[in-house]
Amino acid sequence: MAAVNVITHVLLPLVFFLVVSSFLPGTYSAGGGWQNAHATFYGGQDMGGACGYGAAKSYGDFTTALSNALFADGFACGSCYELQCTDDPQWCISGTVTVTATNNCPPDPSKPSNNGGWCNPPLQHFDLSEPAFTKIAQRKAGIVPVLYKRVPCHPKGGIKFTMNGNPYFNLVLIANVGGAGDVKAVSIKGSRTGWETMTKNWGQNWQSNTNLVGQSVSFKVTTSDGKTVTSNNVVPAGWKFGQTFEGAQF
Repeated sequence: MAAVNVITHVLLPLVFFLVVSSFLPGTYSAGGGWQNAHATFYGGQDMGGACGYGAAKSYGDFTTALSNALFADGFACGSCYELQCTDDPQWCISGTVTVTATNNCPPDPSKPSNNGGWCNPPLQHFDLSEPAFTKIAQRKAGIVPVLYKRVPCHPKGGIKFTMNGNPYFNLVLIANVGGAGDVKAVSIKGSRTGWETMTKNWGQNWQSNTNLVGQSVSFKVTTSDGKTVTSNNVVPAGWKFGQTFEGAQF
């Protein structure tokens, strides 16, 4: 009986962790259920801000900024969500829209959470591009309740690696990631080095302090679902800072 109790005490916390972790906002879970949130929209061009994607051209018109509760300190950059407007028949348009997270919607402590401070913690909020918002709600609504769920990303082409920095500080922007979309770990390897774990600097910019100038460069990219794809020698030996290269895809 004592052995049974020990097993129970070990397994129950483990099962609880697995169940809870599968629903965390920053963790991709295929087939996850719908959750409640609200959505607004921003005007003008998305500059990619807190994710580092620049103008985010490769992500098209259907993008979103996430409140801190979903943004996960930039780890959610590149993740994809399906949204539908709900419980507001005056403003909702039937159907869904799928968007990619490309920016952060920062909190505004000067405003109450129910009147302008839409992205204040702990609110789960999507600040959509205008084209995305008007797929599910009338523009004049301003803000609407939505249901959302994580979905796989299906970008065109391979993962993109933009080489920035200097010979002793490689800052690599990783974008256009399929599958779960959000990058959780990256390893880098020069043609004359072994594999090295990179450190997330900000958004989806990952850093290494190894001098790789003159070497071809390979990457291993791991997303939040635990899947890894390797792009061997995706960066040729004659690369220059500021160049972007396209590798394998999930």
